[in-house]
Amino acid sequence: MRSLKKQAQAFGQQKRQHARHAGQLAALQILCGIDLGEASVSEGAARTKLLDRIERLLERERLRGLRRHWNYDLNRHIALKQARDQLRSNGKPTSPSHALTV
Repeated sequence: MRSLKKQAQAFGQQKRQHARHAGQLAALQILCGIDLGEASVSEGAARTKLLDRIERLLERERLRGLRRHWNYDLNRHIALKQARDQLRSNGKPTSPSHALTV
């Protein structure tokens, strides 16, 4: 019986992780126009260019937040940071304990 309970918990955790990842993909696509699926498989100069673009967008979002600009969006800020972290870790999804929901 304990084995079944552990399997159910593992399944639930995996399902939540997939839902967070799907939310991250959608948020980044909608808010920033960046397809994280394509970005994850990019290499070399294309990946570097995309990381530079995300860094610029993230810095602009940070400045908006610091200035309390009306256009600041916490969800966009989170999505950009998660995308940057994921691309830096060679496209591997972030662990559930470090992933923020969007």
